[in-house]
Amino acid sequence: MLATEEFTRFPLLMWEKVLSKVKKSVVFMDDKCAEALHWSGGAATLLEAGARNLKQFSSFEACGVNEPKAVFVVSTLLKGRTVDIIKDIISLSHFQYCVVFTTVAHSVHLLVNKVTTEMEGSPVFEQFEEKLCEWMGNMNYTAEVMHVPVVFAPVSQQLIVAPPFAHLFPLLSPDLEAINEKRPEKRRFASLNDIDMHCLPAELQIEVKSLASALNSMFEATGTREESFALGPMSRIIAGELANLPQAKNRRKTAPNKASIIFVDRTMDLTGAVGHHGDNLVEKVLTMLKLLPGHVTDVQVDMLELTSLHKTPHSKSILAPGCLAQIQSSARSLWDAMLTSKHKEGVIEVRRQLVEAASKENLPIKMSMGRVTPEQLCSYIQLFRSSRGALESHCGVLQLGLATAQTLRHPSLPRWDSCLAFERLLLQALGDADFPAVLRQLLPLMKPRGVEDTSASGSRLREDELGPDELILLLVYLYSLADETQPADHDTEEEEELEKLERDLIGALTLVISRETELSPLLQKLTGERKLLPLRLFSFADATYRPFLRQILEEVFHPDRRECPDIEHMSGGLTDLLKTGFSMFMKVSRPHPGDNPLLLLFMVGGVTPSELRLIKETVATHRPGTQVLVLSTRLLRPTDIPELLFGTQRLVPDIGV
Repeated sequence: MLATEEFTRFPLLMWEKVLSKVKKSVVFMDDKCAEALHWSGGAATLLEAGARNLKQFSSFEACGVNEPKAVFVVSTLLKGRTVDIIKDIISLSHFQYCVVFTTVAHSVHLLVNKVTTEMEGSPVFEQFEEKLCEWMGNMNYTAEVMHVPVVFAPVSQQLIVAPPFAHLFPLLSPDLEAINEKRPEKRRFASLNDIDMHCLPAELQIEVKSLASALNSMFEATGTREESFALGPMSRIIAGELANLPQAKNRRKTAPNKASIIFVDRTMDLTGAVGHHGDNLVEKVLTMLKLLPGHVTDVQVDMLELTSLHKTPHSKSILAPGCLAQIQSSARSLWDAMLTSKHKEGVIEVRRQLVEAASKENLPIKMSMGRVTPEQLCSYIQLFRSSRGALESHCGVLQLGLATAQTLRHPSLPRWDSCLAFERLLLQALGDADFPAVLRQLLPLMKPRGVEDTSASGSRLREDELGPDELILLLVYLYSLADETQPADHDTEEEEELEKLERDLIGALTLVISRETELSPLLQKLTGERKLLPLRLFSFADATYRPFLRQILEEVFHPDRRECPDIEHMSGGLTDLLKTGFSMFMKVSRPHPGDNPLLLLFMVGGVTPSELRLIKETVATHRPGTQVLVLSTRLLRPTDIPELLFGTQRLVPDIGV
């Protein structure tokens, strides 16, 4: 039987192909591939394989005369900007041997070059090899170009993310309008459900085809014969592309291991992504601590507690940060526990593992069984700095302990509880009043921070006072909960009142943002993109919020094997179509996502840590022993959702061209 471990090993197997080529080379890698490597052993694996150095994939980098070999690892097509950067680096260096790895399959390169027929060999890659030799200045030098799908990152035993697709997000109403603008009036789509692959812009088509190709490579390596299902318009397009991929059709004829994969659009449940009800430690860690540069998942952990340095304004620039991605087995087990347990359980497990590590090293630890505090965790961690051996043996657990302590004492943490309290009030209010009345309750919150809390020294910022990030999250939360933002029975006067109310909200929020002394990363992204907050965007759930993933799993694992009308089966050929068609009037069993021993959930647009816990608990309750693996474009923090909604080019992703 196919085990989830075979999928989490797949990224490591793909990196082995890269590692086999890096001996005595300087490696140039773009940010997306670097983040995938980060969760698969990191830069250390390259250096251990013989690489001389690792550099950013940038036109401003080059190598010296004594560095004749280069390896490039990119997540983009070998066209446009990507080619320009490779050429710039080679032209400024003295290479005699170049290897280029791209995560984009040769079949996708052919399509981009408008070649629709199957071709022997890899002509696009072979032509690029000639260009590499030309840029190196000698056609007798060595050049190799190959496809390796190093797009997946095993974040935990339960979760695999895909950093190159972190900004892939389901389409929304404004995207439908943009697509329709370029179509004749009689051929315009009535809804997002009507859009198919061929109607998408070329950049998004390439993104979807690249993802389908990467999934096919994973299934090829694991011998998987999957049945694809979809929930949501974007999921249906991706699942359809995978089902009809020629390489996938051939694989499914002989692959021995059955599995079901359900693609789910994140927009089916935005409430679960922006809400603060998850009660999960990792969700708070990801929100409170700053991201690692160039990453969308992992964060910077201040390592000062493990040194004898004094805290100064410059101390952070002296020390390299720690992180959450670890390779030590004890740290991996702690990370898995933090990721899939409640906040209190996670914090207690962090303390337990720190105590256990200190006891192994015979460090003079003072036991305490009361409430876990950041000061207590730091006191345990500081014991290790006197022993280099102890530091090296437990550095992974220590970094996770520091991340926990820094989160618990972070000045912004009280705002998490404030958001949760307001979300509960809004949820209750939606059940008791109409939507405009609930919107009106938000207006008093839309004020610059510190304006009412004054003292003799002037205005003072309360730690639990909501800032613009939290106010934006509350708006998204409210609109994603609302049954309808504009009920059909509104008369003209009511409509005008609602529009005025929304204008007032946007005006008040704009004032709040303008009074901020320093803009958060989210605000920098939104204001840099010059995006206004389109309030009338959502019309999804009702006011009695129930996690959508729980509903899906309860439906899939129902003991009566009921039909799942909302989950669409994606056929991969004539046989599947006939099977589905005959089932309407004959006793032919239609494919069901609960039939196979392994279920893969692919979240298009991201999954939250609290949802990972929910999945684990729901499966344990309804189908214990069943293997469920979550694949996702990214691991979400609440503030990611406004960025993906309002600050991302969903229709025209950056594909490096």
